[in-house]
Amino acid sequence: MAIGGVDLDIRHLQYFIEVARLGSFTKAAEALFITQPTISKTIRSLEEELGAPLFNRVGRSVELTDAGKVIEQQAQNIVKSFHSLSSQLDDLRNLESGHLRIGLPPMIGSRFFPQIIGRFHQMYPNVTIQLFEDGGKKVESDVVNGSLDIGVTVLPVTENVLEYFSFTEEKLNLIVPNNHPLAERSEVQMSELAEDFFIIFREDFTLHGRIIEACIRVGFQPRIIYESSQWDLISEMVGAGLGVALLPDTICNQINQRNVRIIPNIQPSIPWHLGIIWHRERYLSFAAREWLRFTREMMETR
Repeated sequence: MAIGGVDLDIRHLQYFIEVARLGSFTKAAEALFITQPTISKTIRSLEEELGAPLFNRVGRSVELTDAGKVIEQQAQNIVKSFHSLSSQLDDLRNLESGHLRIGLPPMIGSRFFPQIIGRFHQMYPNVTIQLFEDGGKKVESDVVNGSLDIGVTVLPVTENVLEYFSFTEEKLNLIVPNNHPLAERSEVQMSELAEDFFIIFREDFTLHGRIIEACIRVGFQPRIIYESSQWDLISEMVGAGLGVALLPDTICNQINQRNVRIIPNIQPSIPWHLGIIWHRERYLSFAAREWLRFTREMMETR
């Protein structure tokens, strides 16, 4: 491979990209399972071949120079093209091997996917699956930038490069403590919650923004007292009388209702539609394509 007439090894470009991503020679060496002197020597060799410094040393960290920023963009494109070619060749050599990186919001994974993953592994024991638990917004971002092959998020997606199929449509329910003034009601208007404290998911979860937007639409800014990534902690905090929460049907079915009341009708309703997403312009390995086909089939026959 060549950049600007200089012949470069793919491995060297990968070293350079990892240092740029982590901002540290030490962290890059650890991530690549090589020694720091090896990676330092590689970067020094690149700088000599290109005739320009690629990093500024700032204390224990490094940052890209202007020349480094130019090289990084081209290096990223070359490495992505190389990986895409390698993936396609691997598919031709062995159609039932591969590795999948799948992003799942924590409250979704345990409910919908253990059985699917188990069945998929039985059919394709040589395909390894790596799961990453993050909020829907982070999952979308990582599918867009290529850190994940496939993700699960709340629809609609915000990025137009994403394809998806929906696999469940639910709504949010109101969760209140047993002694809350609205606890005996079967239906509540969102506007009636203007004086309550809210316990919601963290900002990297799609529901974080959806709930705030729903409150603003009916005329108030929610008073958020606590944010969490764990639905069971949210329900426990509601039970302890710290505030109210809005959670989907699937989660409400798993809540211990000893200290809380679940009010199923909240108006206007807040939909919770889940979809499996992938990048429409990026090459999908056989394993990824088969996962999408297999998952869609299983979801449709639930």
